[in-house]
Amino acid sequence: MSRPSSAGGAGGGLGAGKAGGSKHGVSGGGGGTGGGGAAAAAAAAAAAAAAAGVTGSVAGAVPAVAAVALPHSTLACQSAELTALFECPVCFDYVLPPILQCQAGHLVCNQCRQKLSCCPTCRGPLTPSIRNLAMEKVASTLPFPCKEFSQWRCLLGWHRQHGVCAPSSGRPVCPTKPLPESEYASAGCLLSLHHSEKPEHEEVCEFRPYTCPCPGASCKWQGSLEAVMPHLMHAHKSITTLQGEDIVFLATDINLPGAVDWVMMQSCFGHHFMLVLEKQEKYEGHQQFFAIVLLIGTRKQAENFAYRLELNGNRRRLTWEATPRSIHDGVAAAIMNSDCLVFDTSIAHLFADNGNLGINVTISMC
Repeated sequence: MSRPSSAGGAGGGLGAGKAGGSKHGVSGGGGGTGGGGAAAAAAAAAAAAAAAGVTGSVAGAVPAVAAVALPHSTLACQSAELTALFECPVCFDYVLPPILQCQAGHLVCNQCRQKLSCCPTCRGPLTPSIRNLAMEKVASTLPFPCKEFSQWRCLLGWHRQHGVCAPSSGRPVCPTKPLPESEYASAGCLLSLHHSEKPEHEEVCEFRPYTCPCPGASCKWQGSLEAVMPHLMHAHKSITTLQGEDIVFLATDINLPGAVDWVMMQSCFGHHFMLVLEKQEKYEGHQQFFAIVLLIGTRKQAENFAYRLELNGNRRRLTWEATPRSIHDGVAAAIMNSDCLVFDTSIAHLFADNGNLGINVTISMC
């Protein structure tokens, strides 16, 4: 009989499953060049006007005779060249408003700026803070790609630094080796957004790398959705997997002190579900149990299923029904919002048998 794990690890429980009418007893267990400055801002503004098809005259210059219609691929390439001017020389993400520059005009993103004592490009002082309003205005006219852009996003940010585009798609082409699929999704997010919408989208982007769904903070693995199950089977071998849509999850030794979690897998309808039971002090001096089901899949796939958790014993019944969460959302948010089966230790003792708690788990399709 396996023991539950302490906080930070994934443990197994003793499981008994029933599928197809039969029961199964199972035991579980940098560098770079920074864009910016007056010259960069002027060039960016001029290129932005050209990309938008704007014509006009400058004082002392010969007025334009006629507007020239540029091919779509040319416009897309010019847009990539413009966004390249906003590349942070430290993290190679984009410098978005509010945009601050050093005294020499070099840009660095706000996240990196907070960690730096000098400009990463010229080593000059970053104080006092100088706002670059011209670059902010240019940024407001450009679409910025989601950071989960593609598997061709190289570590050095080569494609955005050089503004090289594929003739047919207008997407940057990196000549260096792409990152492995464990770091970025094999098919990246194709959305380009206004800078004000970009951070919110990236928080929920389906192409964002998946983290290990096991509760706790000990496993730092990240990878694609397809790599989640191989990771669990290789790195978390103590987790039991039961087959069928109706199983019993038996959590052992629920009276152990401190924060404890129990984890097992359920496989049915061609998908894998993770069952998690956590015991923790959400409020000081008040221990509670939190039970939830996660789908090893996307949020959209999770909407096709429903799950039911049921405690039975001593002529009592406690039931919770909900839509499973995607592992993209994780357990922490559900516990924080109490969006799961929640019960305290006194309730647990009503249904427990010799310190072991059985939870009936049923998965159904909507």
